[in-house]
Amino acid sequence: MRVDRPTLHRWLMLTPALLVTGVLFGVSMFYGISQSLGYLPFIGATRVSLDAYASVLSGATPAGREFWAALGFSLWVTGISTLLSSVAALLLAVALSNRRRPASQATLLALNANLALPHMVWAIALLLLLAQSGLMARVAAALGLIATPAEFPVLVRDQAGIGIILHYVSKEIPFLVLIVLAVLRTQGHAYAEVATTLGAGPWMRVWRVTLPLVWPGLSAGALLVFAFIFGAYEVPALLGVSYPRVLAVLALDYFLNADLNRRAEGMAISLIMTVVVLGLGLLVRRIDASER
Repeated sequence: MRVDRPTLHRWLMLTPALLVTGVLFGVSMFYGISQSLGYLPFIGATRVSLDAYASVLSGATPAGREFWAALGFSLWVTGISTLLSSVAALLLAVALSNRRRPASQATLLALNANLALPHMVWAIALLLLLAQSGLMARVAAALGLIATPAEFPVLVRDQAGIGIILHYVSKEIPFLVLIVLAVLRTQGHAYAEVATTLGAGPWMRVWRVTLPLVWPGLSAGALLVFAFIFGAYEVPALLGVSYPRVLAVLALDYFLNADLNRRAEGMAISLIMTVVVLGLGLLVRRIDASER
């Protein structure tokens, strides 16, 4: 197979970055896999086995007894956050791409500014705003809507993960909107105009015309959002409760446990998370291929 000179030149230019990334990724994967298999020479454990995976999946250890609840909670928080973000981003992007009222520079600047806002900063802001001792609770009590701030609904550090979901939905919508807007700008308005001429209403145009056009970009962006949320630690640790915990918090807790024998279980949980994300990625790719 012949490779043209521009393509070869691009690959040569990328080679240093790819080598550094490949080495770091490869070493990290080797380190994680070896420790998940029980190879911990710094404590004298050199026998390689699947004991950590068996303990986690069977519930034979404290980590295993919490694993399935943490997996369900992680999938709930990640799935509903990704779904709500994707639907809201699609509708908002359609509204902003209106030919008569296109998105202003101020709107685009606000969307891009959100990307620069750290997740931890926004999580702390939500905690100060929505907690039962927070600003909204005190304002509601001052207005007589509730008797005391303690009567304010539990929206953060709750069993259902509402605070975590609110955080990720509000942060990921602008990211996905920018992706969908970029796709819509390359498509123009011809398809929507033809659909309108044929009698399609606004919702039908979104479902039958806009969604198929933006699906490759939207599905890729949603997959990135899912992978990020599923593996995130800091926001669930701040806005979540002690039980159920997301898998990332559970894995780090066992990785940092004073009992170094528990590190293998923490690594096993992390690699199971990796398999879940990779499996979802392959599923989305197959769906994309079938749609094409």
